[in-house]
Amino acid sequence: MRGLKALILLHLVYFCGCMDQLHIVYEWKQIDYEFPTPEARQQALETKNFIPENNIPMGLEIYEDRLFITVPRWKSGVPASLNYINLKDNSTTSPKLIPYPSWAAHSIGEDGKPPEIISPFRVRADRCGRLWVLDNGKMGNLEKNTTKYPPSIIVYDLKTDNLLRKYVFPEDQVKEDSGFANIAVEDIDCENTYAYAGDLGKPAIVVYSWEKNESWRITHHYFHPDPLACDFSVKGFNFSWTDALFGLGLSAPNAENYSTLYFHPMASYDEFSVSTKFLRNKTLADDNFSAFNVLGSRGPNAQSSVSFVDQKTGVLFYSLVNLNAVACWKTSNKEYLMKNQGRIYMNEETMVYPTDIKVDYNDNLWILSNKMPIWMYGKLDANEVNFRIFSAPVVDAISHTACDITARSDILDKFVNKIKNATNSIVAKIKPNSGNVAYNPLAVVSILVFSWIITLTL
Repeated sequence: MRGLKALILLHLVYFCGCMDQLHIVYEWKQIDYEFPTPEARQQALETKNFIPENNIPMGLEIYEDRLFITVPRWKSGVPASLNYINLKDNSTTSPKLIPYPSWAAHSIGEDGKPPEIISPFRVRADRCGRLWVLDNGKMGNLEKNTTKYPPSIIVYDLKTDNLLRKYVFPEDQVKEDSGFANIAVEDIDCENTYAYAGDLGKPAIVVYSWEKNESWRITHHYFHPDPLACDFSVKGFNFSWTDALFGLGLSAPNAENYSTLYFHPMASYDEFSVSTKFLRNKTLADDNFSAFNVLGSRGPNAQSSVSFVDQKTGVLFYSLVNLNAVACWKTSNKEYLMKNQGRIYMNEETMVYPTDIKVDYNDNLWILSNKMPIWMYGKLDANEVNFRIFSAPVVDAISHTACDITARSDILDKFVNKIKNATNSIVAKIKPNSGNVAYNPLAVVSILVFSWIITLTL
């Protein structure tokens, strides 16, 4: 009987493990850069322009054969804050970062003039071949002497890597405690494009019109943090964050060419939404307070940072920072309830603080984890892998979850066959103490199915 119990335990571990469909594409112990020469790298180390332990990847984006990675200048010693790696280079799983669009764009001028790119957290590549960079404008946030420049939106042509426009936020749209970390881009029309920048420090959305080259600030109490959701715990580090509006995800356009913006504060358990019809017109937003909707709750201990909507499947992906997990919800579902939300990936070692989520234009899901709370409140071990990038086709990532879009009338048969095959494999490896003990695979399958159902209800 002990062998049978061991069999059940082994199989449950096996089955739960194979539900995680993501695979690790890149991983780093520490971030390094593709300096022009080895001598230039050594000089940067000696002058403290490059302090490896102070560099932490925060955002990612994928466009064609490049994967962009942001490294905010929260601490000194970050030589380049926006970088990329070549996806065609398979020579290493820990590639050095290449500054984008050049080293010069990240260098402070001899006259003290700030660099073209100061400190972006996250970026977005649109369907029109443009890279939108939301630059927070702050250097040394976690150090005593913080340098502040006006936040801005910087847009590059991804075909030529030329700067198309740098839009600095007007003074009246930036508050003393403002902090801009996330951006969503509505690119239904390449000329009539809108960008939505979330202010997590002084709750608001700054809406920018590419066509008009102007912006406006919208406020709502749904952007504010929930005082009951400000306590966080990650890998033994307990801390309080009051981050407001954080997760931003845009749906595909409706018949009137308006999208739905799904959003949430980081210090919150709830998800909200609003049509961009109201965001594109400040007066309309101010006059229609009820246009903002409460969708529902993710449940206890389920604060979320970033989110992203796959417009093809309509699935909203979001991080669960306390749970070291990434989850999902089908936006076609009328109810935002815990039972309708699926788990994409959960791991207390590899998915510590999922910090960014994207779906590329080839329908692949990408996720970056970076152990940020440990980096902020403790110290990362330079001998361990600290930063990871995961990927999988969207349909694989959501397969057999509450977000699955595949018709599965035969799901029970497939499930039983999968258990049966796995059971036979495990039985073959188990050596019972008594030679006269026999295992009937079908009987074991029945027990396993029953035990699996019990574990789900506990």
